[in-house]
Amino acid sequence: MTMENQMTGKRLNKYIADSGYCSRREADRLIAEGRVLLDGRAGALGDRVQPGMAVTVDGKPLTGESERVYILLNKPRGVVCTADPREPMNVVDYLGLRQRVFPVGRLDKDSEGLLLLTSDGEIVNRILRAAGGHEKEYEVQIDRPVTPEFVRRMSGGVPILDTVTLPCRVRRTGERSFNIILVQGLNRQIRRMCEALGANVTHLRRIRIMNLRLGKLQPGQWRALTEAELSGLFQRL
Repeated sequence: MTMENQMTGKRLNKYIADSGYCSRREADRLIAEGRVLLDGRAGALGDRVQPGMAVTVDGKPLTGESERVYILLNKPRGVVCTADPREPMNVVDYLGLRQRVFPVGRLDKDSEGLLLLTSDGEIVNRILRAAGGHEKEYEVQIDRPVTPEFVRRMSGGVPILDTVTLPCRVRRTGERSFNIILVQGLNRQIRRMCEALGANVTHLRRIRIMNLRLGKLQPGQWRALTEAELSGLFQRL
């Protein structure tokens, strides 16, 4: 490849992400593992795809950029936020769409609510890269009364996973229920925070991600993002 060609074309990881196969981060992993071929040879992380070049992943040809799909799903309990086909309840097979999509972020198996899925690997990369500043809102029920002290301690930061959670907004909504808005995405964060304060979560539902709201979607239902929602989402990234 000439020096001129090295400066043109689309980077290999972006080409894979734009095809809808996976996120750019996942594409980097596939390339590093030698599972991506560029014109019959193993692709490298710095390679660029020129017009007419053939790209395959695990032997499957990619056709470049496809129509991008953006979906909001009300994920039911029991469905797992992964595209891994080895998981029988993976969310991609659950949707059964013709076009390949993958979830943006996670919502644990025992929780339900708003999940964004897309074929746009670039937006996944941008959201995950700036995940610390994105608001996510949840409705939570626990097995003990929600007291002013509980709200104060949840809001101020709770020691879990060898760290202290960032301050967040918590509002009591019932005797044993509250609303919480986070800008973090630690593993099972809300459940761990409640457990650290002596309570167990009995129901957890995510109702908002940034400007995207669950609305009237019932568990298992999904819809495409509106143009206004998509525009608002891109403005925040």
